Amino acid sequence: MASQVESHRAGAEIVTGDGVCRKKSIELLEELGLPKGLLPLEDIEEFGYNRDTGFLWLVQKKKKIEHTFKKIKQTVSYAGEVTAFAEKGKLKKITGVKTKELLLWLSVVEVYVTEASPEKVTFKTGTGLSDTFDAAAFALGE
Repeated sequence: MASQVESHRAGAEIVTGDGVCRKKSIELLEELGLPKGLLPLEDIEEFGYNRDTGFLWLVQKKKKIEHTFKKIKQTVSYAGEVTAFAEKGKLKKITGVKTKELLLWLSVVEVYVTEASPEKVTFKTGTGLSDTFDAAAFALGE
């Protein structure tokens, strides 16, 4: 496991097993005001969240999965380990998430929802490009 996870384990709430990990990750997204289907990971082995630092991580059994959000025809790749710093309405310094733009895979570094328009979700890539979509495209089961 990455040293970044190790440095945040102390004081973190950590759960294991796919069912409870999914439940906890969905509860956290809801608490942050983010769409509940934002992290459609499979076979999650471990979910951890350190409230003091805001650091969260999810570890999947598979090395990576790809998920297509059908409503917006956007394919996203999730690595075996996904990490981020969480705050109200935002996930930042994300690692392990990439989106396909034309023929390129771009790292997603931030996802946020503003108070002014909570029905919109903005994704920012490492290149500085950002794209905004309807939050409904990221509802559970989409």
